[in-house]
Amino acid sequence: HSIFTCSKVISPSIAKQSFIKLLKLHREVLVSCIKNTECVLNNLVKEEFFTNEDAELSQQHPTQTAKVRKILDLIENKGEETAEYFLHILHQASEVYTALSPWLKEIGYQPSEHVQSKSVTITDAVFQYIRKMKLDLQQDTTYVTSYAQKQDTLFEDTYTETLMELINNVNEPKGMLSCLDELFSALGVISEESETVIVTGDAGVGKSILLQKLQSLWSKGELCADVKFFFKFRCRIFNSFKEEDKISLKDLLFKYNCYPDRDVDEIFRYICQHAESVLFTLDGFDEINIDCSKKVLTARTGTILPLRIVRKKVVLKGFSKDNLLQYLKKFFKNKNYQSSVLTQLEANPHLCTLCSVPLFCWIIFKCYEHILNMPDTYQLSDYITLTDVYLLMLEVFLNRSSKVTLNRRNKSPTETFRMRRDSLMRFGKLAKEGIENRNFLFNQEQITEADISEQDLQLGFIKAAGHYDGLGNQTTYEFLHLTLQSFFTAFCLVIDDEISVKEMINFFAERDKYRIEEKGSVFALQCLGSNRNQKKDPFESTEHYQFTVLFLCGLVSKSNRDVFKHLAPAGIIQKKRLALKSYLAKEVRSHLKSLPRSQLEEYSRVQALPQFVWLMRYIFETQSEEVAKLAAKGICADYLKLTFCNACSADCSAVANILQHRKEQIALELDNNNINDYGVKELIPCFSKLTVVRLSVNQVTDDGAKVLADELTKYKIIKFLGLYRNQITDVGAQYIARVVEECSSLRTLKIGLNKLTSKGGILLAQAIQKNKAFRDIGMWGNKIGDPGAVAFAEALRHHPALYELSLAGNDISADGGKILAAALEQNNCLQIFWMTENQLNDEAAERMAVMLKVNRSLRHLW
Repeated sequence: HSIFTCSKVISPSIAKQSFIKLLKLHREVLVSCIKNTECVLNNLVKEEFFTNEDAELSQQHPTQTAKVRKILDLIENKGEETAEYFLHILHQASEVYTALSPWLKEIGYQPSEHVQSKSVTITDAVFQYIRKMKLDLQQDTTYVTSYAQKQDTLFEDTYTETLMELINNVNEPKGMLSCLDELFSALGVISEESETVIVTGDAGVGKSILLQKLQSLWSKGELCADVKFFFKFRCRIFNSFKEEDKISLKDLLFKYNCYPDRDVDEIFRYICQHAESVLFTLDGFDEINIDCSKKVLTARTGTILPLRIVRKKVVLKGFSKDNLLQYLKKFFKNKNYQSSVLTQLEANPHLCTLCSVPLFCWIIFKCYEHILNMPDTYQLSDYITLTDVYLLMLEVFLNRSSKVTLNRRNKSPTETFRMRRDSLMRFGKLAKEGIENRNFLFNQEQITEADISEQDLQLGFIKAAGHYDGLGNQTTYEFLHLTLQSFFTAFCLVIDDEISVKEMINFFAERDKYRIEEKGSVFALQCLGSNRNQKKDPFESTEHYQFTVLFLCGLVSKSNRDVFKHLAPAGIIQKKRLALKSYLAKEVRSHLKSLPRSQLEEYSRVQALPQFVWLMRYIFETQSEEVAKLAAKGICADYLKLTFCNACSADCSAVANILQHRKEQIALELDNNNINDYGVKELIPCFSKLTVVRLSVNQVTDDGAKVLADELTKYKIIKFLGLYRNQITDVGAQYIARVVEECSSLRTLKIGLNKLTSKGGILLAQAIQKNKAFRDIGMWGNKIGDPGAVAFAEALRHHPALYELSLAGNDISADGGKILAAALEQNNCLQIFWMTENQLNDEAAERMAVMLKVNRSLRHLW
């Protein structure tokens, strides 16, 4: 690059007059940057500027630079037209001669009409391979490949962005990514030396689709990253390798991706020499056990990588409300269908919350698609749990394969499942064996051994996953999604009467490393001591077990008794239901009792682990009020902290399901999750118990603020309201101001880093002025300006209780600062005052100094 910047720039007009002089002047640039002479020589010979003898003469030299010098000598002897065409080759074959692109731009090169009439054929093997790779990936990303059994859904017609949050090395949020290109930017880099970007998220949140979008962008030349080669892998294929197998890097790249048409060794050598131009995407990195160019890895939540190899960490958080509406419009082209589905979703808030997970949204929409063509038969609004949604999907798939008429449903769900019991059991046993062995791919031999017929495959629950031996000799199969494999496993555990209650409960034990001891009809679970000599696999994920247990709880619930009355003996189902109830109630109590407590003011606070969120999900799935009440009794703390648990809006249904049954009040902290407005609505049943509501960093908007205002002002027991780093505007500020004004018990409000202007600031200040017991307001990072500062000055002037105030980062000028200082001369309560990141000056500082001579309460002035 230094050579380019030191070169004398020749204007286009001069360049047109003498291309030979231009080549002479920049000879060293050309010699150092041209690494491939084949493309240049082939085109010069093709257009008869060079003879075959000229080409052979230039290739007799021992080094690359000597070859380039000889070619330049020959061009200078051939004349201006040859020199011009030579430049045209470099310009047209820019992907071959990328190092010369800055130079061509610097000299202002523009091909003349004369030279444009002469074609340039790119014969470079590397370039041809890149072009082939792009065409292959473009074909691969034409259709949605993640969930759809048939290639009937155009990818671009259905792809919808999900929320992508950057996190640092200790998993603290560092803002949202606005586009996929930012995966490769300097934003949020943890280690400059590393080249691995890890994208994590729960099952179904869109990790595979994200990689498919990356592939699509790159194949079209729209990915703003310096990537020449794009190799994609699904990590579960590595589990099909035998321990004694040996595979070279070259085979791994070419046999499992696009295979070069020629010069394989030359292309591989080029790739190895230009590792910085290679991008690997590895989908499902948690599914392989290995010790870890540019790489984008996806893995399920909780997967840990050594920080030394991590460049950037991103968490996928599913659909926001806007994303959901976009996806709805893409999925249903018919506007009447859009309106009908939206109406039904809004009538069932829990379905809305499930739709924040793209996979569940796809399933629900596929069911709606079927329902809309079969009016007055299905009622999806009656299905309120994830298990119910999957049961409906099962029914829809089975009826679709039975060629049911579009005007009526041919069988009841019970009859449909009874007729297909044998097929469902075959899928269940295959799924269970795979879950137990952590196997998610099945070869043809395994499919045959499971007695799965071609007719079974046509049902659509299993799809062909591709040819993973690199030679195309054997097809492998997988369930549409990991969660569907878990569902069939649970289905098998429930209806197979040869599986005992103990074996069913052992799925919990496998997940949590518990030991089961059978004492009569009661199961006592004791926590095993950890083996210090046994290393935990950092890539181990138990999500397949978690979902199996979740569906197990849903399938044995009383609401599904009729579904199974002809599939398994009623006595067996009842025993399994009772065992699960007993287990779940004890599990909640033992989980919370084992956690350390910390004192926070008048509260005894316990930080629950992500596993506790799963426990709450299980209990909600049972739809048992009895189990929920037992679980509520087991919560032996008065402050429940569920931060960084990757809880989504649907989990608020599970939280409220338990907390509404508490006799005592409780504090609830849900900061740094993905709750959003749907989650706020799902908390409605338990607001009568909540003295602390913390929902910071949760995508809450004005709609959520309205729900909070309506509910919290009913009970007036709220003491602390945390809404930091959300998306609340002045409209929402009006609702929050109502809470401040009407709830005399409210002492603290944290509403920094929202979207408040002076209007919102004035509303909140006026409300604080009326609430004489209010103590702490955090407004950092809004835009209330001087009008807002004036309003807070009025609130401050004679407030009897206000202890802490942060107006940092609020566009307050020196004038606003002076007004606040004057108000503090008449305040004798405020002890902590933040004014950093505003536009104060020496004049404002002087006014603050005058105030400090009078004020006797202030202890911390920032």
